[in-house]
Amino acid sequence: MARRSTSGSTGRPTGSPSGPRNRTPQPVRLRRRSFGDFVKAFLAFVVLLVLVVGVPGALAVTVGWPLPRSAPSMDWLSQPIGVETFLNALTVIVWLAWAQFTACVLVEVKAAVSGVGLPGRVPGAGPSQLLARQLVAALLLVGATAASLTPGLSQLGHSLEGNQKGTVAAAQATPGILAQQQEQAKNTAAALAEQAGHVAAQAEHGGTGAHGATKYYRIQPPEGRHHDSLWEIAQRHLGDGRRYKEIYELNKDRVQPDGSRLSEASLIRPGWIMEMPGDAHGGELVENPDAHVSSEVRQQIGDYAKTGDHAQQQHQEQGGGQHADQDGATARISVPSPRPAGDAGTPATQVRESGSDSSGQSAGHSFGLPEALLGAPLLAAGLLAALGRRRRQALWQSALGAVGGRRGMEPPTPTGDAQDVQDALLVGADPEGVRLLDLSLRGLAAALTAESRSLPVVYAAWLSHGDLHLQLAQPAGKPPAPWQLGQDQTFWTLSRADAERYEDTDAAAPYPGLVSLGTMDDSRLLLNLEAVPGIVSLSGREADRAALFASVAAELATNGWSDRMTITLVGFGADLTPLAPSRLRHLDDVDALFETMEAETRQRRGALGAADHHSVLTGRTGPAQHTRWAPNLVLLATQPSAEDAVRLAELAADAARLGIGYLVGTESGDLPGAAWAMEITPDGRLLAPLLGLELQAQLLPAVQQRAVVELFVEADPERDPDGPTNAPPFLVDISEQGRPAVYARLVGPYEIIGLDSPEGDRSALLHEALALLLLHREGVHPRVLSSALWPRGVTEDVRDALLERLRGWLGTDPDGSPRLRTDATGRLVLAKTVVSDLDVLRSLYHEATQGKGVDSRAVRGRLLTDALVLVRGPLLADRAEGRYRWLTHEIIDAQLPLLVADIGLALSAFHLEKDRAEKAIEALGAALKTAPADERLWNELLRATHATGDPDRVRALAAELVARSGARGLPPRTEALLDELLPTWRDGAAATG
Repeated sequence: MARRSTSGSTGRPTGSPSGPRNRTPQPVRLRRRSFGDFVKAFLAFVVLLVLVVGVPGALAVTVGWPLPRSAPSMDWLSQPIGVETFLNALTVIVWLAWAQFTACVLVEVKAAVSGVGLPGRVPGAGPSQLLARQLVAALLLVGATAASLTPGLSQLGHSLEGNQKGTVAAAQATPGILAQQQEQAKNTAAALAEQAGHVAAQAEHGGTGAHGATKYYRIQPPEGRHHDSLWEIAQRHLGDGRRYKEIYELNKDRVQPDGSRLSEASLIRPGWIMEMPGDAHGGELVENPDAHVSSEVRQQIGDYAKTGDHAQQQHQEQGGGQHADQDGATARISVPSPRPAGDAGTPATQVRESGSDSSGQSAGHSFGLPEALLGAPLLAAGLLAALGRRRRQALWQSALGAVGGRRGMEPPTPTGDAQDVQDALLVGADPEGVRLLDLSLRGLAAALTAESRSLPVVYAAWLSHGDLHLQLAQPAGKPPAPWQLGQDQTFWTLSRADAERYEDTDAAAPYPGLVSLGTMDDSRLLLNLEAVPGIVSLSGREADRAALFASVAAELATNGWSDRMTITLVGFGADLTPLAPSRLRHLDDVDALFETMEAETRQRRGALGAADHHSVLTGRTGPAQHTRWAPNLVLLATQPSAEDAVRLAELAADAARLGIGYLVGTESGDLPGAAWAMEITPDGRLLAPLLGLELQAQLLPAVQQRAVVELFVEADPERDPDGPTNAPPFLVDISEQGRPAVYARLVGPYEIIGLDSPEGDRSALLHEALALLLLHREGVHPRVLSSALWPRGVTEDVRDALLERLRGWLGTDPDGSPRLRTDATGRLVLAKTVVSDLDVLRSLYHEATQGKGVDSRAVRGRLLTDALVLVRGPLLADRAEGRYRWLTHEIIDAQLPLLVADIGLALSAFHLEKDRAEKAIEALGAALKTAPADERLWNELLRATHATGDPDRVRALAAELVARSGARGLPPRTEALLDELLPTWRDGAAATG
């Protein structure tokens, strides 16, 4: 009978010719009953008779009634325990054990004989019920049909309608659909009983079990919240759930009775047959039934045998090597196949992906830095970039305050855990990896748009040996160049070399829901939360779950491959909002979640319908790509109640199409509607057996989480704007007596006075190391130094050798103390006799505005003039291309222009107090060479020019400002100032335009 066509998640009928064809199921061949089977059945009967009948009979005859025949008095409690009392108590325990075992026997007999449903579970009777199951199976082996041996085997050959596996997985937990499945199973049981009985005989040449007779199991229909899975089948019948892979390999790609195929271990259907390994055991298995089969069923058996491993090997030997079409969406997450030797990624990629230190330190030894962030390169890069943006924002906002004494010019220096976390971010971050990932994904979206193709559904991305692998939900044809097909039709692969050739594009971020979960076999997995067909559940200890939730939330909030998104946090994360207030949204409880998400789900359905899009992926290509379809990823850390769980499952049933993802914590691991189930173990492993995953999880433990939040809170520009002023981290003696032994010029071309230029190929590295130390007078961790100088990694001995050369080059002070030393925390610190012009610049400005210059006008003018003379250009103006890349993590590029602008403004105000407008204009012009975009300098220049009393100079300056502003127009403050100083400026601007 042909299978009905139903629409899958991609909008393509699953019954289309491109899908798998219907084929007649092939039953398996089993050997006939042997004499040993009869012996086992007889022994099982004797054991059951002894345990069920003999035990109570012996107790009744030898002991009798063990309980008191009347209510005992209170004096009974103080009486000594005699032999009779002890025997009576022991007898009660034996009676209870007998009653439990008898209940297990009755439950197993009922399930085995009826052939419908899974056997019920007797509370607290795990070993007893297993023994009862084996005895009943052995007893019924020779006296019952094959249908009576395996519960529900009579329904073999029928399964759920439809072909979209992800939807089925989610729908099985919905009460309405579950009732329909059970009703369908009940209606077809009688009609298929004969077929179940026919799965009986096996010819002598048909056995495949490596350990003896072939055994088979029939996938059971769901019972309540319980759904059959290969993991549980392996746990019951092989003694180890991890052996589910053996069952999967035995049955992979074999045509099932309903015409579909087993292509993912996570998605199996009621009614399918699983061939079991030879050592499988248990009463639910079908083994060696003796029955006759019709010619029709014999043909089915032959067809089924042709789909086994031996048939596939024979087909390959004959030249057929193509993969069979997959049935529905791919849900098994597979590690990409390794590339050939010699074609691995760059050393930098390998270091970052493995989570090891670029300095070559052995695993587990971190010099006090948190390993959780050292091994999370994408998370660290996102946090570091977001922290830098936050600190720059604080600087720019502080620039709007009064000149001098402003809080925020010098961001607070972190200490303790916050300092360790900041160092770990600097060491572990892989900004280049984030950049390439973003360019690759946007480049793919742009290429598909150019070909008028929609984005494929991507379940996961793997960063493996320098390459990017996208795992698709189902085959989507040939990828656009330079992407290539990977190990099968569901993998699209891009090499690092091809990714580096991508340029910036205005394409929208196609997969903003990708988030790192951990590493597996030197590959880093990013799961696409918004594409999961239902809920992703996470079980494990509360603290371990919280660490994983925090890592996911932090990376989603700060990653560099997303445009816009909302991360809804429920049950945790109120303190995480400083990381990204525009992305993170915290809700107090599940009721608030339902109220919010039900409204958003309705809105998204309506918007998709109005735009005539099947899913949000369609809307991420084309003209409207930047205006909508940002994901909403819900992270619910607390386990919902049973009622809320069902309601959440119904809400998430259509979530993947709408760009909504759900990650939900659970204590038991049993969650309705959970398409994918994961578990975090106390040793930091993330297990998803049905997905084939065992990762080293990416976590953000509570201590590191608090330290990260502290860094962001301290950098918040809105935090205590009237608080105390932060002094420069290092003040030098600006008197003649304070002349340094080593003086480095960093503001402008790099020069060093007081040291001979080092010889050899290490000269550039020594200069760069000294610059890094001069910009961080608080100290630099050795691992931070090595990762800055060698982004692609270096061994420990090379780093130590460079440090020794640096110490030798800097030399010692007259008292014999080295100019490069190590402080109590292990960080490298320069002596006070090693000074840079930036240190002097900061000290001069600080002294002029907060020191001696406050009370002495003459001193203030001299100090400000001396400071402005030091400015010779941008920081490290002549640095070599490709070096000093660590400056991208710094905020000195924003600090220096603001500092120079403040000096120019202060010196201009100093001159205007005495009506020296030309001197003020000169000071402002000097500052504008370093800070040409500072609006404050231009506005002050307007005032100084107006003070000259020359209207033509004011008009000329106004015209220059209008020309500089271009299409953006003048800033509002500048427009208001021009209206005040030169009311007719708009006429001149219009004439110029």
